[in-house]
Amino acid sequence: MAKEKGFDARLLFRLLRLIKPHKSIFFGAFLGMILLAVVEAIRPWIIGDMVNLHIMKGAMRPEDSVFQSFMNLFSSNLDHGHQLMLWTMFIIGLLVLQGILQFFSVYLANLLGQSIIRDIRIRLYEHFYSFKLKFFDNTPNGTIVTRMVSDIEAIAEVFSVGIITMFGDILKLILIIGFMFSISWELTLLILIPIPLLIFATRIFARAMKKAFQKERVQVNKLNTFVQEHISGMLIVQLFNRQKREYQTFEEINKEHRQAHVDAIWANSIFFPVVELLSSISLALLIFWAMNRLGYGAESGLVYGVIISFIIYINMLYRPIRQLADKFNILQRGMVRAERVFELLDKEEHIDDEGSIKEVDFEGGIEFNDVHFAYKNKDYVLKSIDFKVPSGKSVALVGPTGAGKSTIINLLTRFYEFQKGDIKIDGKSIRDIELSTLRRNVAIVLQDVFLFSDSIYNNITLGNKDITQEEVEAAAKKVGAHDFISKLPGGYMYNVGERGGGLSTGQRQLISFIRAYVYNPKILILDEATASVDSESEEMIQKATFELQKGRTSIMIAHRLSTIVNSNEILVIEAGKIVERGSHAELLDLGGKYHRLFELNYSGD
Repeated sequence: MAKEKGFDARLLFRLLRLIKPHKSIFFGAFLGMILLAVVEAIRPWIIGDMVNLHIMKGAMRPEDSVFQSFMNLFSSNLDHGHQLMLWTMFIIGLLVLQGILQFFSVYLANLLGQSIIRDIRIRLYEHFYSFKLKFFDNTPNGTIVTRMVSDIEAIAEVFSVGIITMFGDILKLILIIGFMFSISWELTLLILIPIPLLIFATRIFARAMKKAFQKERVQVNKLNTFVQEHISGMLIVQLFNRQKREYQTFEEINKEHRQAHVDAIWANSIFFPVVELLSSISLALLIFWAMNRLGYGAESGLVYGVIISFIIYINMLYRPIRQLADKFNILQRGMVRAERVFELLDKEEHIDDEGSIKEVDFEGGIEFNDVHFAYKNKDYVLKSIDFKVPSGKSVALVGPTGAGKSTIINLLTRFYEFQKGDIKIDGKSIRDIELSTLRRNVAIVLQDVFLFSDSIYNNITLGNKDITQEEVEAAAKKVGAHDFISKLPGGYMYNVGERGGGLSTGQRQLISFIRAYVYNPKILILDEATASVDSESEEMIQKATFELQKGRTSIMIAHRLSTIVNSNEILVIEAGKIVERGSHAELLDLGGKYHRLFELNYSGD
């Protein structure tokens, strides 16, 4: 909470460190802003001298003008008319140069911002890949999307609109005030009278905007999360006729989101009229000074050039201040969003990959030795899990929903970390095996198959260029899926749609079997692979299962017990413990829990 009380300098310095890989772009934009500030600040001074020398003739001596002395090097023999034309061309040239400098400085500043957020987005995305499943279980997808998209986009504005251009505006203010003092220090002090009020108003405005942006950040995240979840869960909403209620909830969230933005707009709508009012006061003071000087006739000719210069300077003075306030808002918004992004980058939710063993015989057996696992503290959901899967053999896990079957395979693949005991492959602890080596040799076929909105071919290979079209087709023929794929428009290039919506449940399941087959895993895990398919698809999937299991060590989870009757060993899991074990025939003869599950299974069919 302490960070909300003031400007977080540490967070800003952390953002600035991101510039290092792109320092050439940064220095280019920085130099452009410096030159732009100088060109803009010098132009009114030149215009004032031009008025005094060539329009109000005799109001200023040529030797009193630095610019006229410079011009005399090239135009000492020209008359007033031609010199006025030369001065006009010079000012037009400054305007053209100003436009060119503005283009390049803005372009480079935006290029810097986009380059930095590209780096952050890559880092964050890579960071997500290392997280434990627990993080994704506890974090809404909408929150992750908000961090990856809108929060990071706001950080880009810190660099493209914020830091560099703010420096340019501050330098411009310093130069403008410096030139104004060089022309008339009394008039400058008079015109700067409203500035303390402006500084006070700006401080109040900055606090209000930071509070508004923090509220806006919360509401953007809330809205994104709601929309993402309810689009994904639209079937449930419609199935239970909850459209009206969910629409009302959306209206409430959207109203809060709108109010968060209105609060920021309200602060802007008050601040900018205040700036305009103070700007008008400075102009009024200038007019008062001019009338006083002209009324007494003192240096009346010289006054006109000063008036012209100061009218331009007053506009230029308050415009950067208005822009500074606006850019400070952008900086505040970006830092508020950056804080959230850095929170994720700093989060230590990844699985420790300290294993160094790469040479493992994955055709060796699997051992679970007194394994305990808890999601929270010592509230164990798995207790004293002991079993072995000999090389090339299969073990099936059965039991009620929530017994811990899927948790066991998640521990084997190190999606979760166990607290006690050990899991070994070929006699080596899985924690000592390099994580990428472990997962490269284990394939999982899940009940809920996830397919990307891409071609069947790409969903099978997952972009692995080492897997050829011929290998994919051979694998599809092995598992019995080649015929249905060939009949689809485009065959293996058929786009399956979001989450594979263009295919049936059984077809999606077969695609997942092909995916597992082409990666040629040494260890195969089948998690409820036939739970949601019809009888015809189940027959095809059982054929695919038989092909996949050939020569592989495998663990199967199944509700349909007909799929695991030929397993070498069956483990009955209940409340996180192994309560029965043996072959299908042995467990039936035992007449215990497996026997009852078997009877219920077949009576249900």
